[in-house]
Amino acid sequence: MSPPRSTDTASALSAARMQVRSKKPIAIDLFAGAGGFSLAAMRCGMDVKIAVELDRHACETYRTNIKAADGGRPLLLETDITTINWAKTLAKAQISAGSCSILLGGPPCQGYSAHRINGAGVKDPRNELLLAYLACLSEIKPQAFLLENVPGILWLRHAEYLEQFMRSARAEYEVFEPVVVNARDYGVPQNRKRVFILGYRRGLGISLSWPPRPSHYDPESAEVIERNRPSWLKAATVFDAPIKPSDPGAVHMNHSLALIEVFRRTPRNGGSRRDSGRTLKCHVDHNGHKDVYGRIDPSVPGPTMTTACINPSKGRFVHPTEDHGITVRHAARFQTFPDSFQPSGGLIAAGVQIGNAVPVQLGVSLIRPILRALRRA
Repeated sequence: MSPPRSTDTASALSAARMQVRSKKPIAIDLFAGAGGFSLAAMRCGMDVKIAVELDRHACETYRTNIKAADGGRPLLLETDITTINWAKTLAKAQISAGSCSILLGGPPCQGYSAHRINGAGVKDPRNELLLAYLACLSEIKPQAFLLENVPGILWLRHAEYLEQFMRSARAEYEVFEPVVVNARDYGVPQNRKRVFILGYRRGLGISLSWPPRPSHYDPESAEVIERNRPSWLKAATVFDAPIKPSDPGAVHMNHSLALIEVFRRTPRNGGSRRDSGRTLKCHVDHNGHKDVYGRIDPSVPGPTMTTACINPSKGRFVHPTEDHGITVRHAARFQTFPDSFQPSGGLIAAGVQIGNAVPVQLGVSLIRPILRALRRA
């Protein structure tokens, strides 16, 4: 037996059904960053009406790459998400509560990061932004929501936040259990694991298998051999196409002559720091961090693009054959941004924006089946 519906819930459900039948489904992107999720939604034929982001460099990137390409849309709010008056904002965007098809968003994940050791990150105030997303959800009343975060959100130390989110969201939504998705399984040339939480409004009658079946597989798997399916994309695809010298993204970190010599001693196509013969003081007693200053292996999917992806000291981010770190353009290609995408704010800010983004192709692979399910409702 279905629970009784309040007037607000019934109105939202009615608006949801009307929007499902419209030609251009609406998306709202919270914590939009540089716009990876927004761009994916647009490629799926969605009309992104509102985007919210606080970082000024990311907002400038969003304006110049997404708003400018979409006739001045969507409405971009450069503000703290907890301060938004959603009734006024929805009206300004000429939409109503319940008319949004999919609410997207990836709350800042540093508090949940795997790099936070022991109890670090448990009381990080950014963890509260997961609940801020929940507050927006209750006012926007979308047909469905898709939330992205790092796998660390599933750790026991953060259970309080996740359990509260799931419990509250399930008051109005059917919510799937959080799933870990690897971008390499969906046509992204990068080994990148992220958690996605999908929910859809109760009463819509959604039928959906989640997460969607991977489109790309381990080259040694039966899926490739027996069913002629595509294998994981290699990192080589990022480096095969030349970068135009005029491309503002054709920049990498400036390295000292000593570090360039280290890179020269590092074997091509996957060599590590240890191969170069370089030993730092911090490596004498601790021989971990083998990937720092390592070259990318072009024969397999690339490493996870982090917010420090243009800095070789932070991971395996050295060019496969050249003696420098990867460029902004290489990093953006790993995240499947088009070459026309130009981050603002300089080299470090660009790396942060790219590392924080949802890979565009992964976003497309996840959003499309949700839209199909909504249309069948």
